[in-house]
Amino acid sequence: MYKISFIFGCLLMPFALLSQGLLSNTGNRKMTTLNGNWNYIVDPYETGYLNFHSEVFDQKNANSPSAFYNNYHPKNKLELVEYDFDKSPLMKVPGDWNTQKEKLFYYEGSVWFRRTFDYNLKANKRLFVYFGAINYKADVYLNGKKLGIHEGGFTPFNFDITSVVKAKGNYLIVKVDNRRFKEAVPTLNTDWWNYGGITRTVSLIEEPDVYIRDYNIQLKKGRHNVIAGFIKLGHAVKNEKLTISIPELKIEKDIETNTEGDIEFELAVSELIKYWSPGSPKLYTVYIKSAYQTLKDDIGFRTIETKGPDILLNGKSIFLRGISLHEEIAGRRANSEADALTLLTWAKQLGCNYVRLAHYPHNENILRMADKMGLMVWEEIPVYWTIDFNNTATYNNAKNQLTEVITRDKNRACVIIWSMANETPLSEARNTFLVNLVSHAKTLDSTRLVSAALLTRSENGIGVIDDKIGAYLDIVAFNEYMGWYGGDLKTAPDAKWTSPYDKPVVVSEFGGSAKQGLHGSKDERWNEEYQAYLYQQNLLMIEKIPNIRGVSPWILTDFRSPRRLLPGIQDGFNRKGLISDKGKKKKAFYTLHAFYKKMAGQYD
Repeated sequence: MYKISFIFGCLLMPFALLSQGLLSNTGNRKMTTLNGNWNYIVDPYETGYLNFHSEVFDQKNANSPSAFYNNYHPKNKLELVEYDFDKSPLMKVPGDWNTQKEKLFYYEGSVWFRRTFDYNLKANKRLFVYFGAINYKADVYLNGKKLGIHEGGFTPFNFDITSVVKAKGNYLIVKVDNRRFKEAVPTLNTDWWNYGGITRTVSLIEEPDVYIRDYNIQLKKGRHNVIAGFIKLGHAVKNEKLTISIPELKIEKDIETNTEGDIEFELAVSELIKYWSPGSPKLYTVYIKSAYQTLKDDIGFRTIETKGPDILLNGKSIFLRGISLHEEIAGRRANSEADALTLLTWAKQLGCNYVRLAHYPHNENILRMADKMGLMVWEEIPVYWTIDFNNTATYNNAKNQLTEVITRDKNRACVIIWSMANETPLSEARNTFLVNLVSHAKTLDSTRLVSAALLTRSENGIGVIDDKIGAYLDIVAFNEYMGWYGGDLKTAPDAKWTSPYDKPVVVSEFGGSAKQGLHGSKDERWNEEYQAYLYQQNLLMIEKIPNIRGVSPWILTDFRSPRRLLPGIQDGFNRKGLISDKGKKKKAFYTLHAFYKKMAGQYD
């Protein structure tokens, strides 16, 4: 049975109440950045959130001078006030507190952030505050008024602040809490660093009173010359006229919404569409026009489907030459366009046509860059390892994170796979949880493939890929670590595999660790020679797996993990990267590159 959970002294809120109609394509709207230096207060005892009886200020005594979100200053020298944002230190946003402040390197708890700003909002305009992501739980206040709560460390959210913002002296205050807990998504135990902070961009977005909130513009499933989708307006109270324009395809179509501001449409295309692909990442400039605004986007059109063991991109069978990556570079959060370019350039140098973004939605910069560079993308939500599969609140959390990432990225041609989970233990509760997520994903977006990184079992020395969830997935993917977490590398090429599913198979992870610059025998762990030998033997095995249509080894770069403690080797880093945290390539990089060159010759 599902149960209701109490976290941080208050009931977990229904996730439908936490977001206010997520704005899509924020980078092409009228935006004022709030990035930069924010004052911060570290609050491990939640002093600014709870009174001494552990009652939440904003629920019990919202105007209390002791509540940090009120940004209160004493009126005289006798008044007791025990905080002061004006005198508190500064931290860069976006960013994590772990690598910016040495004393906060291992800190898990609450930190309050404050940014002041002025904004002259004209009549018949609306203003939103938009957060790219905050890890993990955010309580957001403007001028002492609580805007809402968001839970989940890797997806965007926004609030309408039209009725709260002032021309002068606004103070935006965010309580960020990155504590891990059992009912969260991800849960207590992970193998990556729990970076705390406002880790992605923050901006003010100005819109007309009736505004284009969201839209989906893609090739219709099963049709190669019909563009279909929907448009959703915000704050509409009557039928509104819109125009969709794609000049290069000679499309200029007038449509009309219903009274709620919604419209679904289909556009027959008479011009020859140049389909998006890794070899030719064509993007078309698309305009959505209303009487109040024009919104521009760059969208690629392509088909992705499966047939038996094949993955078909634009009708052609492909092999996914991939690599997994975390949102990390040089031991910090990778959140800029420059970071995205660096990571994806390394993937291209490796010979990839595809990347797996593990184990959570990455920042939007990397999706936009992948669109331009021609790299297909697997996107994943952090349903990772031992999620509380019996908990309704946990499921709603996962469902909300899935909704937010699909809302943000559904118009990116590069995204071909929505992944529901990674290495989750088998149980009926887990199966129900994942099947429901699969159904939800397909309701939101029927044009892409659905998968999950599964585990396998061994029977009579044969690897068996028969997780029940495979029946509901378009691609059956699994992680295996032959030669690292068991198995004999010498005999690996002779290993046998079987699966009951007549579907494409992708090895979503394999690999082993090496410290860059450490050399020795291929029969000794931790050196580059062993890692290269592990890749060589695993790739010989993987080629023989029935229905194999892709691989995304673990991982592009070394990344921080508190689980990895071996002195002189790991030192707090997972060393399975093909590139070190200093940006230096290891021998196994070139082993995989040679394999991908061969596979490209067979499929391209």
